[in-house]
Amino acid sequence: MVALLAAVEEAEFAHVRDEIEVSDSVLSKHAGALEATGYVEIRKGHVGKRPRTWLRLTPRGRSAYKAHVAALQEIVAGSGLSLTRD
Repeated sequence: MVALLAAVEEAEFAHVRDEIEVSDSVLSKHAGALEATGYVEIRKGHVGKRPRTWLRLTPRGRSAYKAHVAALQEIVAGSGLSLTRD
């Protein structure tokens, strides 16, 4: 979910659910946990008369994601492998 949100400004709940192939309840639980840490913002609204929910990474979440990716890159580099296709 975080990798998907890192690539966009915000995404509709249904789009995230479909892309990462989880149920509404699983996504809702994880989004709520990330919201509690300050990593994700959940915005609710309507499109016409239909309720919609949007998710976006907060600056704190984006920073944590970048740090996580950097740590993973260090692990891979230390293994002697490359992150690029050879």
